[in-house]
Amino acid sequence: MSAIDFWLGRHRDTATDLPGADLPWLARLREDAIDRFADEGWPTTRRENWRHTSLAFMAQQVLVVREAVTPEAVVAALRARYQAARGAAHAPARQGVESAPESAPESASKDGHWVIFVDGHFAPALSAIGGLPGGVRIGSLADALGQTPEAVEAAFGEAGDGEAPAALNAALAADGAWIRLGRGVAVEPPIHLVFIGARVTDQHLRNLIVAETGAQATIVEHYPVGAAGSTLTTAVTRVLAAQDSHVTHLKLQQEAPEAIHLATIEAEQARGAVFASHSLSFGARLARHDIRTRLAGEGAEALLNGLYHADGRRHVDHHTRIDHARPQGTSREFYRGLLDGSARGVFTGRILVAQDAQRTDAMQRCDNLLLSRLAEADARPELEIYADDVKCAHGATVGQLDEDALFYLRSRGVDAVHARQLLTYAFAAEVLDRIAHAPLRALGRAALLERLPDGARLEELL
Repeated sequence: MSAIDFWLGRHRDTATDLPGADLPWLARLREDAIDRFADEGWPTTRRENWRHTSLAFMAQQVLVVREAVTPEAVVAALRARYQAARGAAHAPARQGVESAPESAPESASKDGHWVIFVDGHFAPALSAIGGLPGGVRIGSLADALGQTPEAVEAAFGEAGDGEAPAALNAALAADGAWIRLGRGVAVEPPIHLVFIGARVTDQHLRNLIVAETGAQATIVEHYPVGAAGSTLTTAVTRVLAAQDSHVTHLKLQQEAPEAIHLATIEAEQARGAVFASHSLSFGARLARHDIRTRLAGEGAEALLNGLYHADGRRHVDHHTRIDHARPQGTSREFYRGLLDGSARGVFTGRILVAQDAQRTDAMQRCDNLLLSRLAEADARPELEIYADDVKCAHGATVGQLDEDALFYLRSRGVDAVHARQLLTYAFAAEVLDRIAHAPLRALGRAALLERLPDGARLEELL
């Protein structure tokens, strides 16, 4: 049996049991998606969009769980980390005035709303969704397919969207998050979506976020360390941002060292909509992130901001695309990579400015820091411009730590090891500083320090 036959068989065995199987439009879409995956197969370097990343090994890859995890413990640890990050973010500066400690106990309103998925399915017993403003729905996609299928259909996407792994996701996804933000509603605390692979070899998740006119929210996708072993996660997150809405999306990927993570984030922005994407990729043997947004309305704004750390023989790939379709759009794109051991980091970013997108202001940059002689970085920033009244720029660098900066720190009494760590952290911190929400910025900082050697000591020096 070939690797493709395995997934075709999985689709045949599960199609009638998936949520929404009785909806003609969804059944047809799933059939079209699995047919597309069968035609295209796993991408290889022969395809332009996969020039530096091949999934040919998936033809022989055996998915296996070597050690399961307890979801309750994972959730408790993650919430404790966020509470610590929130406390650190709101702590007074060392030279500032002391503030009185909070007397109120931790609550869902302070910690945000927590929507937990275990092995690809919503886990209501582990979730904690607090009080919501009128017009806001946060819950399970599987439930939404039964309750409001027409709304889901409008946001679900098509079988031809994205790359081949996204087609496999469309065919097999059983659940994911369903978030609908009503007109003019602001959800202040972050909405945490936590996806734990506890016992299964593969999970397929589809998240739909619909922000109506003027709505505002911050959504966090957590992929914490789950079951040990060669496991597969496919995830597709679609964001529909209506006029003047503001959506911030932060993804924190920390899966186990043997895991394979294949994900897509797609956004559609109407007039004046603001979309900010922060991608922090710190886990998995191979992680591929396809991030795309279309500025479909005049005056839309987009920020794509990413940080990745890879060591050993790990491989991480960010493939981005920003489509400026209407005038006066603004986009900023910043990615930075820390690469150690024999790791490889890949960034391919494309900004497309249509003929009608006059007065576009777009800037793209990718910088990589090689921490070992065997580490490798590939950076391909691209501009494709059909308008003549634009301001666009791009750039990329690949290098090592600055010897002059190292010498300066050594001359100030910092030993060689910690001087390197300080400079490494400073290189990455510029990405974290763009995360506006202070507790999430602190959470990202803590996740980065966990990845760096002797991070606890480094934190004392900061």
